[in-house]
Amino acid sequence: MSNVNQIEATSRTEFGKGAARRTRRAGLVPAVLYGHGTDPIHISLPAHDTQLALRTANALLTITVDGGKEVLALPKQVQRNPVKDHIEHVDLVIVKRGEKVSVEIPLVLVNADESGAKVVMLDVQTIELQVEATNIPADIELDVKDLEIGDTLTAKDVPLPEGAVYAGDPDALIVSVAAPRAAVEAAEGEESAEGEESAEEAAE
Repeated sequence: MSNVNQIEATSRTEFGKGAARRTRRAGLVPAVLYGHGTDPIHISLPAHDTQLALRTANALLTITVDGGKEVLALPKQVQRNPVKDHIEHVDLVIVKRGEKVSVEIPLVLVNADESGAKVVMLDVQTIELQVEATNIPADIELDVKDLEIGDTLTAKDVPLPEGAVYAGDPDALIVSVAAPRAAVEAAEGEESAEGEESAEEAAE
């Protein structure tokens, strides 16, 4: 569930690309904090602490701006350097304890068969849920140990955390199990050979 990360922020009065570059050179990350009817607050976050906190999806942050009142916030959008993967900008939305928020929760397969006898495919990587802002799971595990070739899991089969709500299509495909490619090709080869034999017999 959500771990609250404490981050001290400073207000930012300079804007634009040049100001953003200077902020980053100073070891800070430009960010915007908004939500719950407040005017957007332009802030700078310590780059190292921010990088660590946002390693986890849907990280819940406690932001203190210029030593003032603490606010809870979730990352709404995180811009990263495409080469170095450093965080370059963060949009943060203010949340309140007890309120539900819409978030994408990563899905993780557990007990997948590694023998090669079947191929378990995760058709979607995340599922969108309405959950309490202070009770967001890091991920949801899907146990696929007992699934056989041809079996599927749909959204209604996903074990939801307590209090979580899924508002999408309950029949949306989440996991599917198929035969290994080699087995499929072998079966197709046998069918082709049988077809050729039948054709030869008919010709005779």
